[in-house]
Amino acid sequence: MITVYNTLSRRKEIFKPREGNRVKLFVCGPTVYDNSHIGHARTYISFDVIARYLKYRGYSVFYVQNITDIDDKIINRARETGEDTFQLARKFEKKYIEDMKSMGVENVNLYARATEHIGEIIKQIETLLEKGFAYETDSGVYFDESRFEDFGKLSNRNIEDLNVHRINPDTSKRNPGDFALWKKKDEEPYWDSPWGPGRPGWHIEDTAITEEYFGPQYDIHGGGLDLIFPHHEAEIAQMESASGKKPMVRYWMHTGFLNVLGEKMSKSLGNFITIKDLLQEYPPEVFRFFVLSTHYRSPIDFSQEILEQSQSGLKRIYKLTETMEDLLESDIPETGKHDTKHDQLLRETRESFLEAMDNDFNTPFALSSLFDFIRDMNREINELNVSKNTLINIKEFINDIGDILGFEFVLNKSHGDATDELVNILTDVREKLRKKKDYELSDEIRSKLNDLNIVIEDRKN
Repeated sequence: MITVYNTLSRRKEIFKPREGNRVKLFVCGPTVYDNSHIGHARTYISFDVIARYLKYRGYSVFYVQNITDIDDKIINRARETGEDTFQLARKFEKKYIEDMKSMGVENVNLYARATEHIGEIIKQIETLLEKGFAYETDSGVYFDESRFEDFGKLSNRNIEDLNVHRINPDTSKRNPGDFALWKKKDEEPYWDSPWGPGRPGWHIEDTAITEEYFGPQYDIHGGGLDLIFPHHEAEIAQMESASGKKPMVRYWMHTGFLNVLGEKMSKSLGNFITIKDLLQEYPPEVFRFFVLSTHYRSPIDFSQEILEQSQSGLKRIYKLTETMEDLLESDIPETGKHDTKHDQLLRETRESFLEAMDNDFNTPFALSSLFDFIRDMNREINELNVSKNTLINIKEFINDIGDILGFEFVLNKSHGDATDELVNILTDVREKLRKKKDYELSDEIRSKLNDLNIVIEDRKN
């Protein structure tokens, strides 16, 4: 039985999808105007593991993530660089998906672009206007938050509290907190609509997309804590007003903030780290392990020291798998007198691991049970108390954990040896190119190897 912490109810609830074992999961995607950062990676790794575990437990998961590919940030960046707005968005969308792939995030079934759902957006706005939840002004179409009595229920605030800090409110709006569904614009890029040329608001794209693929009600909506207000509040107001059905989502799940050395990550503080920057220093699995070493709802503090600890933790698991592979190739007995004890230890560890994951996807507790097991088994292996049957069972267990958490813990030794040999060949060729002063080609080889997380440093002598 899986329990999930629901941000809306502020308590853990037994997980029960709306339709049998089918799970409809939506997570807010990025606005693609720049390289993705490690805060993005923290959220999307967490939900990748949640999707993996639900599948492991027998659920059929349809995971949708939106791509905000039209936004003022994108338009302004394109103007700064002189690029076409859509080409810039596609460029950073491609980089984002490449970054996610490198991080092992591979369970999203559909990346839905906002610009490919303009028709659905317009249709939902029309519904809100017809039902009296929206109104038109000279600048656009706005949602009337005063008409939705539950506004603020996710963030646990009332409308007065939400509006008290608004700066320079638009006097054409009925209420300071009314948010844009459609912005009237006559400069490119824009789309035609019943209210004239313009562009969609930010919040409406998500509800239009989820209604298209899930209907008005579905199982899980995820994102970072910073999206609760105003984004997720606006989504609830839009969908529940348009459909007349509550709740829009059964379980609201939010990841905690990622800080860098105790401070909020920002470009102004000089501690803004992109995924691309990170991968110049560490393999992606090290960051993934770092993320999973903290519960997804808890704040997480990024530092080089903690990454080193994560790397050490991974090495402990890899070391065990490597030792087991060597023993399986050696002449040890098929069965042994300690097999019953080992089977019991393995069974208890599996139960502890799954119990932790069932408890709101508690990856740090799950990993703790794994490391306790590794400690005990290393002792048995050092004393040569293990049999081949025991090692095969352990290997299967670690494979299962790898599938759940998104790691390949069991090494393919022959593949690893071949990779090392190929790298040696490439570095030898590169050194010869440098001696010939063909720096352009040698730098290209280094760049390609860096893309594979193989870092080459040129030093004197």
